[in-house]
Amino acid sequence: MSGAARGNGRALICGSLAFDTIMVFGDRFANHILPDKIHILNVSFLVPQMRREYGGCAGNIAYNLALLGDEGVPMATVGRDFGPYREWLTRAGVPTTHVRVIDSELTAQAFITTDLDDNQITAFHPGAMQHSHANRVSDAERITLGIVAPDGREGMIEHAAQFTAAGIPFIFDPGQGLPMFGAEDLQRFLSQARWVIVNDYEWQLLQQKSRWGVSEITARIEALIVTRGAAGSVIHTRGEQLLIPAATAREVVDPTGCGDAFRAGLVHGLLHGLDWRRTGHIASLLGAIKVEARGTQNHRFTRAEFDQRLARAFG
Repeated sequence: MSGAARGNGRALICGSLAFDTIMVFGDRFANHILPDKIHILNVSFLVPQMRREYGGCAGNIAYNLALLGDEGVPMATVGRDFGPYREWLTRAGVPTTHVRVIDSELTAQAFITTDLDDNQITAFHPGAMQHSHANRVSDAERITLGIVAPDGREGMIEHAAQFTAAGIPFIFDPGQGLPMFGAEDLQRFLSQARWVIVNDYEWQLLQQKSRWGVSEITARIEALIVTRGAAGSVIHTRGEQLLIPAATAREVVDPTGCGDAFRAGLVHGLLHGLDWRRTGHIASLLGAIKVEARGTQNHRFTRAEFDQRLARAFG
């Protein structure tokens, strides 16, 4: 069994909330960047197409949990510009009780320019995310399990310690935050967490930076989940290695946020005490459904529709 399960409950999702501004350049960067002039780079790209999406791992995970009928509670710090995003989350059924506004800051924002070859130039402003340590896990009530996802460095360290002190099992999801931590930090996270999830690249980096391999890590946790994109995922437990195939997307539109959708499926399985195979199937299908829509929080389904697709995909 997946091992959290005290039945249904609330998941506290410690992580970022962010705006993603996505711009499309109708040419190729390579046509406008001179290799021998990189040292004096000064370029401007006309971007007729632009859209603004709601994102950040905490928001994305909570949104997907709400679609499944679960209560994922984001715990994040945001800026004075957060109003429209709060309204969006409220309409989606996501509680914002533990979203703290830092009036002196703007909400974390990513500015992404994509060319015709799907190359990307991204600028990221962390803004209020840097104050994530201002939130405390103990302020949230009726929490069954937690997740420590990419966030401010100090916030990730403190929230992991607070989950541990409160006796609340949590998932360690270092993601893009991995480069912020050294071996000692990562070994402490891995000793505190009950579950760990990374993609295949992050898995290689985690082993290198923590100086621990699969045997050392799985000796300390209940499960290590490694996602591999179209190749599915692998769930390592102390007793077995379980291969989970990827669910088939009806159309590949936008993979952004697929990993967060997968994580929501993982949290769902843990909340409901499902076995690892069933949990992996749900996570895989959630990721596939997300791929079918542009943006990280624009896909929709009813629970009945999801269950029908799950049965068709995995039996």
